[in-house]
Amino acid sequence: MSYLILVSHGRFSEGLKDALSMFVGDSIHTVKAIGLQSGEDTISFGNRFESLLSDIGLDADLVVLGDIIGGSPLTTVCNILEQAGRLSTTVVLGGMNFPMALNAAILKDTSSSQDLISATLLEASSAVKQFTVHHEDDEDEEI
Repeated sequence: MSYLILVSHGRFSEGLKDALSMFVGDSIHTVKAIGLQSGEDTISFGNRFESLLSDIGLDADLVVLGDIIGGSPLTTVCNILEQAGRLSTTVVLGGMNFPMALNAAILKDTSSSQDLISATLLEASSAVKQFTVHHEDDEDEEI
């Protein structure tokens, strides 16, 4: 079984998980969310992550999405995964957004790690664009 772990500052990961539940249905039980809360130190956060990790079998594949590469939450999670001997087999991606998380949630059980990485990063980057409203000229409208 594969698990998607959303890691963020604050409650961003929890909100993202809630939104994902509308799209992935019962598969949401394989999505975990954890965020470093305001005023929380990384030791306390790390303890909470260790507890979350202990609920996941050692044979499970892990995909971790973090909000910011190099940020305290993702760095702490990666350090704990390394200590547990699981980092080398875990896919870790940063810059988390909804299209990225949705793609990872859908593909985590059916794609190879490399295919998941490629598809997820492509979806994440292609979804970021400016929204513009196109107005038709009044002269072109038929009455």
